[in-house]
Amino acid sequence: MSNPSPNTHWKTLDKDLSRITALEYATSYVSRPMIGLGISLAFMVLAGLGAMILFGGNQHTMIVVAAAIFGAYMAINIGANDVANNMGPAVGANALTMGGAIAIAAIFESLGALVAGGDVVTTISKGIISQESVAQTSTFIWAMMAALISSALWVNLATYLGAPVSTTHSVVGGVMGAGIAAAGFGAVNWATMSTIAASWVISPLLGGIIAAAFLAFIKAKVIYVDDKIAAARRWVPVLIAIMAGAFAAYLSLKGLKHLVKITMGHALLIGVGIGFAAWLLSRPMIARQSRGLENRNKSLKVLFGLPLVLSAAMLSFAHGANDVANAVGPLAAIVHASEFGDVQSKVEIPRWVMIIGAFGISFGLFLFGPKLIRMVGSQITKLNPMRAYCVALSAALTVIVASWLGLPVSSTHIAVGAVFGVGFFREWHAERRKRLNLSGGKPSKVIAAEERSRRKLVRRSHFMTIVAAWIITVPAAAAMSAVIFLVLNRLAG
Repeated sequence: MSNPSPNTHWKTLDKDLSRITALEYATSYVSRPMIGLGISLAFMVLAGLGAMILFGGNQHTMIVVAAAIFGAYMAINIGANDVANNMGPAVGANALTMGGAIAIAAIFESLGALVAGGDVVTTISKGIISQESVAQTSTFIWAMMAALISSALWVNLATYLGAPVSTTHSVVGGVMGAGIAAAGFGAVNWATMSTIAASWVISPLLGGIIAAAFLAFIKAKVIYVDDKIAAARRWVPVLIAIMAGAFAAYLSLKGLKHLVKITMGHALLIGVGIGFAAWLLSRPMIARQSRGLENRNKSLKVLFGLPLVLSAAMLSFAHGANDVANAVGPLAAIVHASEFGDVQSKVEIPRWVMIIGAFGISFGLFLFGPKLIRMVGSQITKLNPMRAYCVALSAALTVIVASWLGLPVSSTHIAVGAVFGVGFFREWHAERRKRLNLSGGKPSKVIAAEERSRRKLVRRSHFMTIVAAWIITVPAAAAMSAVIFLVLNRLAG
């Protein structure tokens, strides 16, 4: 009997190695979610240990440790859900890779939280419940704990379902539910709640209208003209100036207000100054970038790439400065009440609490952020740099307009509403051009109703899922918080 040839041995070995490699890839893919969960749990444990060391010996030490763990959990969920609003358009437009977007967002979110993060937080969030209804220290602590746990659980569920929700509204719902469970419906400031409910509608509509208006302007002044490059040289610096001025005012109102006192007038003056400087600087830059570009729409995308990246970074900074309080606000309130034994309207946020919020947001973004970044950036509607630029610009301008009107708005609702606004405008514009072609005698292919529905530029399934999540965020968080408060109060009593 002859022995197998050496070639047969090598073929057998290659097959075995291929099977082992395939098994390794499969194992790595399956274990990836577990790695994220493991790192998240490790961070939460470290947050608890840090709270134990830094808070010191006290009868409420274990309560503070538990609150720090849940605060870290909330921060992770904010990073996984909320940050997608800032980076989704840039990634969807291919101005940034997923890795680049995550790195920029993590850096600027942390800087915003640590440099300009809220040094003062209203413990009874935005006057939702009366301070007298939870004047007792133990009641206040359990109410804040219930609000923290319920809002974190709700944002986690929304992220799992692929729905970007407002973390601010989640915290608002949590505080309201705990207040109702503690002192009844009379403890709730229903005037404030009605204003917040109105913002559910106003925020996305305002964001969508502004984004659609800028996209219409770009189409009319740049895209649908004979010499696109010459038009871009004229109008892109103007658009960059508007963006720079808007973000300067935005950052002044939402970020720097924690460091210095900024009025609306001061913010607008800062915005005008920065905008004019940006216009002067961007003119030669755009002229240099546009040299040699072909006279077509694809060439225009190059001119919007860098402004879009900068806008995403600035949005992340402002988000970190403003929304970190959603993660650590209730935690800071619990720390204050546990340390001093009283309930005040405002409390200072300790530095270690801010660090938990900043790093938690970054960890959540790294580990779980890509899912919603992809959804916001590419799955609602197709974005290019010009459309994404309109979304980012709309986010800044909407916040300024809302602040001027005195309306509490959600950055999540604004950004997602702007994406929908761009998508629905594209649908309307496409139908309008089709009707104009038909009226001009140009033949048009007849498309079945089912096919026309499939070709819609906005995914209706995502639209309905997101709207439903927005509607039920406050009542769902409130119901969960009420149940959690009753359980905690019963266990403590």
